[in-house]
Formats: sequence, structure tokens, C-alpha cells
Amino acid sequence: MSAHPGLDVRFFPAPAGMAECITTIYRIEFDPSVGEVVSDWLLPEWCNLRFISADSSGPVVVGDHEARAGGFVATGPISKALSISTGPVRLWGIGLFPLGWSTLVRGEASDLADCVFDGADHPAFAHLAGCSIALARGEGDDWAEYRELCHALSEQAKLPRDEQRIRAVQRAMIDPYLLQIPDFAARAGVSVRTLERVCLKYCGFSPNVILRRQRLVRSLAAFINEGDVRWSEAIDRHYHDQSHFVREFHHFMGMSPSEYAGQDHPVMRAFMQNRQDVWGTPVRAGTPQKASVLASD
Repeated sequence: MSAHPGLDVRFFPAPAGMAECITTIYRIEFDPSVGEVVSDWLLPEWCNLRFISADSSGPVVVGDHEARAGGFVATGPISKALSISTGPVRLWGIGLFPLGWSTLVRGEASDLADCVFDGADHPAFAHLAGCSIALARGEGDDWAEYRELCHALSEQAKLPRDEQRIRAVQRAMIDPYLLQIPDFAARAGVSVRTLERVCLKYCGFSPNVILRRQRLVRSLAAFINEGDVRWSEAIDRHYHDQSHFVREFHHFMGMSPSEYAGQDHPVMRAFMQNRQDVWGTPVRAGTPQKASVLASD
């Protein structure tokens, strides 16, 4: 499962003061052989904004949505694997944490979850379409485009009144020892009812779905990053058994672990180290446990 030789991915830091808003900023260039297309499955992710360069010649298809040169593809928070394919392209992508959603997007995350949009035409994202114009001013120079993009994002950023609660929930959810909703709420310093409200409004899903999704993505990232390991060596030990993991994999990925492992994943291999930085690493056998969160799902 190696990255495609014609695929170049470069990562950039979040703008100053926005580290807890942005999961990553990245630039993708794909220069394939004539007529070639690269395809993959996007793992469950937070909101993502993708801006396609005006000089790109191939379409980008995310789920059922096709975008061409100059297009802006926005996805809400995603809980299911999402297909992506592209021909020759240059695009910039921005991943948003829940705090980034509340700071940059106009709408409740639960209303826009598991959907793909033409960002320029949707009221929740249309005000961010100016990022495409900002990128064009960089004229293909990575760092010049990056600076223009950061400036455009900073101009639209407005922290919400719930800022501190969102930060607390966001920091708590990456703890791989969290298994129960009361523990999640306690770690975030909020009531269970408040946790439910914050998660739906800014994360897109219930606390239960978030913890299950986090665990699955951590396991997937470990499997891909560590090369020739078996699923049994990569999966989080908080799964009751292998069949529990397989059921969860089918739920979130729409296929079996063996089906996924048998495919090539050029796009996700390029992103996996960043995924582990964002989602954390799974709890493995022999890892000390924290007594307050030992109960199973």
C-alpha cells in the first residue's frame, strides 16, 4: 500500500492562534500518466474544505459530488468512509476541528454531517469561497499561497461564545482511555446533557458515536502506519474481541477489514502520520490502564 509516485502531498502548520481550530492544511498535486485517475477511501474525518486550483485539468469526485477547476468542495463531519478520485489536480485542503467548525462555519454540525457540498453555493460555507481567490494570488508558489490562505482564514475567524466548552470537549475526546459517556463529560468538565449538546452542535455526532469513531480511526491509522502488521496487532484493545472490531469496521467503513487491507490506499498513506497526530494512538495490550475509565461499552 504505497503512495502513488505521481501524488505529492505537503503539509503546513495552522495559522498563528488557530492550532486548536485546524487539524491540518495541506497541498496536493497529482500528475498522473495520461488518462490515469487515483482513487481511495477517505476515513471518517472532521469538516474538510478543499479548494481546487483554477489550472487543474481533472475533476475531483468526493462521494457523489464532482468539482472542477476553481471549485470548492466542503464536507461536514464524516462518520462513514467517503470515496475520492481525481485526475490531474492541484488543490489545497483545510481540516477543521470542532472549534474550527464553530469559528469558521455558519451552521450546526449535526445538520451538515455526512454530507458533501458545493461550498461556494452553500450558506454555511459560501463566505469561505474567497479562499479560492486568495490562493490564486499565490500563482502556484506553495508558501505564497499558504500565506494568502492563512490571511483569508483569519479574516473570517470568529470564536464562539461556547469556545471554552468546545476546547474542553475537543481535548477530552482524543484520550484513548475514554469509554463511557460520564467519564467523557467529567474529563471535559461539563454535565452529560451539556456534552451531548456541544457534541451535536459542533462535532456533528453524539458523544457515543464520537468515541467509537475515534477508536476506529486510531486503529486504522496504526494498521496503515505500521506496515505489515495483522489487524490483531493494530486494533485498540478496548474492542471486546475481533468480531466487535469487525462489526464496527463495517459500520464506519462499509466493508470488512480484509477488503480494506486488500486495496491500494495512495491518498490515505500520505495522510496517515498526520491522522495519528490528530486522533492519537490506540491502547495496546500491556498498556497501563486508567482506573476511572475501565468499563466497557
